[in-house]
Amino acid sequence: MTERKGTLFVVATPIGNLEDITLRALEVLRRVAVIAAEDTRHTRKLLSRYDIHTPLVSCHAHSSAEKMERLVDRLERGEDLAVVTDAGTPSISDPGWELVAMALERHIRVAAIPGPSAAVAALVISGLPTHPFAFLGFAPPKGARRRRFFESYADLPMTRILYEAPGRLLRTLQDVLAYWGDRRVAVARELTKMHEEVFRGTIREAMDYFREGVRGEISLVVEGAPEKDRDEADDDLWREELERLLLVEGVRLKTAVERVCERFGVRRRQVYQTGLQMLETSERPAGDERWRRGHGKSS
Repeated sequence: MTERKGTLFVVATPIGNLEDITLRALEVLRRVAVIAAEDTRHTRKLLSRYDIHTPLVSCHAHSSAEKMERLVDRLERGEDLAVVTDAGTPSISDPGWELVAMALERHIRVAAIPGPSAAVAALVISGLPTHPFAFLGFAPPKGARRRRFFESYADLPMTRILYEAPGRLLRTLQDVLAYWGDRRVAVARELTKMHEEVFRGTIREAMDYFREGVRGEISLVVEGAPEKDRDEADDDLWREELERLLLVEGVRLKTAVERVCERFGVRRRQVYQTGLQMLETSERPAGDERWRRGHGKSS
């Protein structure tokens, strides 16, 4: 007879106000064999508030693979475990996903105990469109990775949510302005806590408002790129690809048009006419036999 495996419960905890814990979360935290916490000292305050005495072990971003393996071994032996972070939902820009992945690899049941999330809380009070949205977490702190981060998401037409440390808020606002433009933004700090504040305005206005510095946990909700900006960017992309196929690789017009239409979803007639214009205005040598042979106007 196969022994029963335990369940890994991914438990959301309050992002500030301890009364935001759910009844189901309290019940799970009481009955599991152990709670894997990002910071045991922080989690112990929550457990003390509700008279919960379940054993705690640390499980954070720098925990070793061996330590996580030991937790998964306990699940294999039939013990139920809960994983929590200092605030909010585990795995959402917080530790937890590695443990979840390891448990799933061994066919161990993983169950969500939903609850608070700073990203969603900030989004729903931002005044910006709530669907669709993209959660981007923390931007890389510096260097080429940071530049690529802001470049990669510059043309997203949906609302974007970021987390940021108070000491880097102004720099991040400057980068958002430089790469994404002067979009509308909501800067939410200390959500559900005594000094909760939500600033709503433009990026430039936020930079002015927070120029003297800021304290507390911060979520940024940034307006998506306008549709016309995205369309212009898409136009540049498919035109560059078409030009590369025709004038660099020497691909037949018909084949190049098919590839571009399939990849970018552009209307065939528009791509075909653009391709013809590229060929007619190119400086390809007239004696290039492959050029004349490969780019007839048949489609």
